Amino acid sequence: MAALSDRGASTLWVALLTGASSVTTLALGCATPFPSLAALAAVHMRRRDGLALMLLAWAVSQFVGFALLAYPHDATTIAWGAGLGTAAVGSALASYAALGALRYRSVVARLSLAYAAGFTAFKAIILGWALVLGGLHTAMAPDLLAEQFVRNAAILIGLYALYRALVAIGVPAPPHAATAG
Repeated sequence: MAALSDRGASTLWVALLTGASSVTTLALGCATPFPSLAALAAVHMRRRDGLALMLLAWAVSQFVGFALLAYPHDATTIAWGAGLGTAAVGSALASYAALGALRYRSVVARLSLAYAAGFTAFKAIILGWALVLGGLHTAMAPDLLAEQFVRNAAILIGLYALYRALVAIGVPAPPHAATAG
């Protein structure tokens, strides 16, 4: 029965955080906060659940973009969609890997490290795609990088506040990697 409740809590959190990121995507017109989601997932969720979150958030962001925000249906835009998916997953993997070295640190330190690793991996993967698809000047513009770093950090703070508030009112926390394999 405990495994069932763990599975249910994991599914609930994947859905809740996907919903929250979808609101952000709509509000900011295509700015899904993948590094923020990756950091929060790495600190509070099992790896497989965090990866499921990233893939679902990516799929929903693609739906929002193509169905609601009228993205063009050309090869480059579709390829950029694939690039964002790989960057989202890479961001999560980097966040989880970075936390391996800080098993007993504070939540703030863990979130900060996971966020820095996730953001760096996300942008590195985007750089690779920009070299192939074009748009390098936009993807790596220093002022845009700084803006994205700060915006995603602010979103992480908001997502963490949402997480804490929901746990405080009784929403079961997702199982952590250390406690639930």
